[in-house]
Amino acid sequence: MSVIDVKSLTKDYGFGRGVFNVTFHVDQGAVFGFLGPNGAGKSTTIRHLMGFSKPDSGSTQIFGKDSFNHYHEFLNRVGYIPGEIALPAGLTGWEFLRMMQDLQQCHNEECMKRLIDLFELDPSGDTKRMSLGVKRKLAVVTAFMNDPDVLILDEPTSGLDPVMQEVFIDYVRNEKKRGKTILLSSHIFSEVDATCDRIAIIKDGKIVSDFVADDLRHASRKNYRIIFDDEAGYNRFIRTYSENKQVNIIEKIPDTYSLVISTDDRYINEMIRALSEYSINGFTHLKETLEDYFMSYYKEDKDFGGAFAK
Repeated sequence: MSVIDVKSLTKDYGFGRGVFNVTFHVDQGAVFGFLGPNGAGKSTTIRHLMGFSKPDSGSTQIFGKDSFNHYHEFLNRVGYIPGEIALPAGLTGWEFLRMMQDLQQCHNEECMKRLIDLFELDPSGDTKRMSLGVKRKLAVVTAFMNDPDVLILDEPTSGLDPVMQEVFIDYVRNEKKRGKTILLSSHIFSEVDATCDRIAIIKDGKIVSDFVADDLRHASRKNYRIIFDDEAGYNRFIRTYSENKQVNIIEKIPDTYSLVISTDDRYINEMIRALSEYSINGFTHLKETLEDYFMSYYKEDKDFGGAFAK
């Protein structure tokens, strides 16, 4: 059963900024990864899901109810971590937690205490003097503390140290086992790969790929690097297989007499037999990672160098 629905969502801010005809859904008990660099449209989509903004066209729904018009009806069933943490001045962390409990009309003290211990949060300090890491921990505890049915997490580990990132990933896995429905927006490949059942890649405000995570992990078509001993063998292989439907030559590296090819598992034995006729210096399976797959959509971009993390 679908719990989160985004249907043909469009919000055009002009000059190519916004989201355009974005469609996806998240089933109950699933973790959906929303992967893209900063500015791709992840946070815009999430703000609409949370009812903070009205679409130009299309719709966003949680529990079958329109987000913009009915957000107050499911607020206490949704845990939300914003991409940018903005905390009110003049409050301690404890006072902020109590305020959020009152707004959500739920006081689950046992769950809150467990989360404070798990994430090693000291809520006693003034919110405006907290470091980015402490603010992020406070946001994480606030999102989870009332044991919500749905979690909408926008760059949830930004600012957390590597140890706390691992703690967070383990916690999300456990919440998934408990049947929670989770939307995880991130640009951290390892975080998405470790937790998500389905993944959508967004680029320039549009979904460019939506796939089952296991399909990528266990794809039958694989990539291999072949290093030939000499130029003659290298050129002969290219001539022989340049038009072959079973083998796709992806990359040619003439300086080292190397090729990167792809072929389906069905043909690998035949491929190895064919290679026995050549003088080969190396044959290596190149496992395609989520990062590799993602970068195939962004490889022509030159300026996203610092936007991603492993």
